[in-house]
Amino acid sequence: MYGDSAQKLLLDGKRTSNLTELPLYQLDLVKDIVSEITDLKNDVDFLNEQELFPEDASEEERRIAQCQIFVRSLYMRRNKRCLLAHQKLRADKINEFSWLNIDPIYTTDGNAQATQAENNAGSSGTTKLALNNLSHPEQEYYKQYQDLILDFKSSFADIDLSGNLEPPTDIFIDVRVLKDGGEIQTEYGVFNLIKDSQFYVRKSDVDRLIQQGYLEQI
Repeated sequence: MYGDSAQKLLLDGKRTSNLTELPLYQLDLVKDIVSEITDLKNDVDFLNEQELFPEDASEEERRIAQCQIFVRSLYMRRNKRCLLAHQKLRADKINEFSWLNIDPIYTTDGNAQATQAENNAGSSGTTKLALNNLSHPEQEYYKQYQDLILDFKSSFADIDLSGNLEPPTDIFIDVRVLKDGGEIQTEYGVFNLIKDSQFYVRKSDVDRLIQQGYLEQI
């Protein structure tokens, strides 16, 4: 039935909004919706070309023809709105990952095997971005958006534009390490990210590590 594929796409979008990662792009579902829109447009064009409103047509026949065109037009508009809403949601997620400086996961033959962040992400539920889950246009969008952010940040080298927008309540905080991450250099010294270890550090030094899922405030 018309609209079923669009409904499935909306449900996928709703699920995506609650995830800490961007799931696989629903290419087959999107193709079905685009194909449905094309079929609906062809139906409307056919009905218009057939001159279904001759002078000798009854009032009932006129209303039936008008209803057929009206309903198909509504389905087309709804399908387009669903496609745009789903793509906007995914684009917003990509923007979020870009500002959080999330290292993308590069995969080979569908197997996620690339970065240390990926190897440790599964157990901690951290935010992550798998590039093979993006469509080709989304991958291009991600790369170009990253370039825009880097270009913008270069104009404000002395300001961390990706930092937490909420003002800190404490200058120093206690943090727990969620996953191994190697040696970290700060203004107050060096410490190693060893899972389950705890540190008392300046919040501004570890904001990015908290965003990326390496640390949690305790």
